[in-house]
Amino acid sequence: MSVIERAREVIRTEISGLEFMATQLGQSFEAAVEAILNTKGRTIICGMGKSGIIGKKIAASFASTGTAGFFMHPGEAFHGDLGMVKPEDVFIAISNSGETDEVLKLLPFLRDNGNFIIAITGRPDSTLAQAAHCHLDIAVPQEACPLQLAPTASTTATLAMGDALTICLMEQRNFKPENFARFHPGGSLGRRLLGRVSDDMVSDNLPVIHMHSELPEIIAKISEGRLGLAVVMCDDQLKGIITDGDLRRTIEKFGKDSFSVTAESIFSPSPVTVSPQTSIQSAYELMDSSKISALVVVDDNNLVGILKK
Repeated sequence: MSVIERAREVIRTEISGLEFMATQLGQSFEAAVEAILNTKGRTIICGMGKSGIIGKKIAASFASTGTAGFFMHPGEAFHGDLGMVKPEDVFIAISNSGETDEVLKLLPFLRDNGNFIIAITGRPDSTLAQAAHCHLDIAVPQEACPLQLAPTASTTATLAMGDALTICLMEQRNFKPENFARFHPGGSLGRRLLGRVSDDMVSDNLPVIHMHSELPEIIAKISEGRLGLAVVMCDDQLKGIITDGDLRRTIEKFGKDSFSVTAESIFSPSPVTVSPQTSIQSAYELMDSSKISALVVVDDNNLVGILKK
């Protein structure tokens, strides 16, 4: 069997595992979602080895989509970190076998502490599954590993179960793009939804021309500014703009006489403007609706910048 054929077989095995797991979803999944939604505490996720790595990803997905919580390593939990677990917290314990010793050692504390326990295992009859308030079954027909030893299809199933929880919780919370942006201020979506025009506008060396500026000066200013336009001012008042398109139309109309044309004859009056406090998202939507690629930024009728898409 070629490398490509083997790789395809691995992927198909994992797809089959996910399809099988999907058929096992039932009331326990609904109970898990309801418990997480209704808790006044956080959702703590715990797992050892590969399960722990997947657990960290699930915890990160929860945190960025409105479900407060964190990952706790079972070894660290057993040696003091359980002090962070409050009775109102939901505790998700991940173990494919359901018999991971480091996780099972936490059960007496969790029961005594009154925590709602969600078990994610591949064995409904395991110690962990039987001790939990609800069990999410991640059993798969077989691992992709030819030795049936290395977690492969089972870890993919665990990850998919975590994603299913994440998405269902998002929808139940009516989680919106602006909520996502608040937790991702460094991303492009966060910048657009949380940023202001003042954060992105060009404010230095603006390409300003006057009503009597002739075409060579206008071309030079547009080239110098690298914004595709020049702003026409008169007595410190914004009169309009001249764009690259205006230049092309001027040359088509006047031909060789274009170089004696002044800004007053070709500028576009009443350009679309925004204030520095406008959100970048709103500014971009305004550009789209107006079918333009730049906005003049004014503050108390004073030119302060240009926002280029």
